[in-house]
Amino acid sequence: ACVASMMLTSCYTYTTVVGAGAQGNTTVQKWNNYVIGGLVPVGVSDPKAMAAGATDYTVTVKHTFVNGLLNAITFGIYSPTTTFVTK
Repeated sequence: ACVASMMLTSCYTYTTVVGAGAQGNTTVQKWNNYVIGGLVPVGVSDPKAMAAGATDYTVTVKHTFVNGLLNAITFGIYSPTTTFVTK
């Protein structure tokens, strides 16, 4: 039951469209570092800086498989997410 509950969990995804949204398929990614179950941000990416001056882009923040694996290994002490900026 424990393995099944871990395998059937959904991934957290948050998407924001800035301006008209992504006009191409160039994607930049960066990790966000949180501790204590995501309550304390240690290092968070800046999507505007990642867009490098673009006015139309899409920002997606999600827990990737590797993020979830690190969260599980550290029992929630370290909880990273990944920010993807597509311009």
